[in-house]
Amino acid sequence: MPAVVCCAPARSEHRKSHLKVADIFRDHGEAYTDKYPLTIGQRRVMHDIEICRTSVLGGHLDVCDKCGHEQPFFDSCRNRHCPTCQSLDQARWIQSRKDRVLPTKHFHVVFTLPSTIRNLAMQNRRLVFKILFRTAASTLLKFGSDSKWLGGQLGITAVLHTWSRSLMFHPHLHCIVTDGGLSPDDTRWIEGKGKARFLFPVHAVATVFRAKFVDALRRARKLGKLCFKGACANLADSNAFARFCDGLFGHKWVVYAKRPFGSVDNVFDYLGRYTHRVGISNHRLISYDDNGVCFSTKDGKTKTLQPIEFIRRFLLHVLPKGFTKIRHFGLMAPANVNTKLGIAHQLLAFENAVRQDGMSENQVVTPEAWSELLQKLTGIDPGLCPKCRLGRMVSHPLPRKPP
Repeated sequence: MPAVVCCAPARSEHRKSHLKVADIFRDHGEAYTDKYPLTIGQRRVMHDIEICRTSVLGGHLDVCDKCGHEQPFFDSCRNRHCPTCQSLDQARWIQSRKDRVLPTKHFHVVFTLPSTIRNLAMQNRRLVFKILFRTAASTLLKFGSDSKWLGGQLGITAVLHTWSRSLMFHPHLHCIVTDGGLSPDDTRWIEGKGKARFLFPVHAVATVFRAKFVDALRRARKLGKLCFKGACANLADSNAFARFCDGLFGHKWVVYAKRPFGSVDNVFDYLGRYTHRVGISNHRLISYDDNGVCFSTKDGKTKTLQPIEFIRRFLLHVLPKGFTKIRHFGLMAPANVNTKLGIAHQLLAFENAVRQDGMSENQVVTPEAWSELLQKLTGIDPGLCPKCRLGRMVSHPLPRKPP
């Protein structure tokens, strides 16, 4: 494994102000593919990131109707793993979900898989990630339905992340959980008890989560759904797998909870920081040359990886094709959106606020155009000429060019 060293941005050829993951892929992608085999999904991600916002995808030419200033814009690849394409998609997602936010307090809860499971997870991504979603949600819902703790149905939105700040494989689930729930007879909203950091004791939640996850692994093994290759090939033996599962109870399983900052209106803004995040964003890149990519990690620290190793770690986090990384449970589950969630809104006196804005529950909100959304997010009017500051930019389509 290439060594990790302190970065030295002064000797780099590329600077943070314009550096993108795409630059590293374009410069070193071919060398990487010569060394490592790619899955179909990884190959697609590399290709899309390399051509993102280039003439290969086409675009439009904006021309000022007063001074004639020209400014080309190329289309985005829209790949969910591309660090260049996520901001507007994230904003649109937040906008579309805000009408479902319940006017109550919310908790941010994180479920993390222990390191001993990660080799098995890498070989069985779709299955293990699915188990992670299912067992984390069922654990929370189980505690919520228990009258000892709450006695109601929670609302949960969960987002999968697979990386650490240094791009190592580190599967964990970010959840936004309502501080309270709908009663079993749908007649009242039950507030969370007390002023604890979380609705339930996190150590107890972690214990139940661990038991549910290990049980799900055992059932998956019994049904022949697990693949044992590479570093987990030894687990193909039934006795070795049984010992492996037993050993999982000897490891600490981490469940972390905190309240999101801000008001109820900002709950999904808070979650939005996680929904469309990829392994590493462009703004975390500090510098790179042929010997290393330097990027920020945590608490002002940095790491430098050889370009090939950087690409390898980035591609560790390509999700299986079609895998849904944002899921909703309890009151937020699709089956409850038009029933129990609406009742919860009424019980929390949310419906009156909606009606004051002249909107009924069933009205369709017209999505904002990208230019309107950009102006709302940044305060920048993309239609105003950046040169004369008087004219309006008129768009003309640009043809695609072959790579």
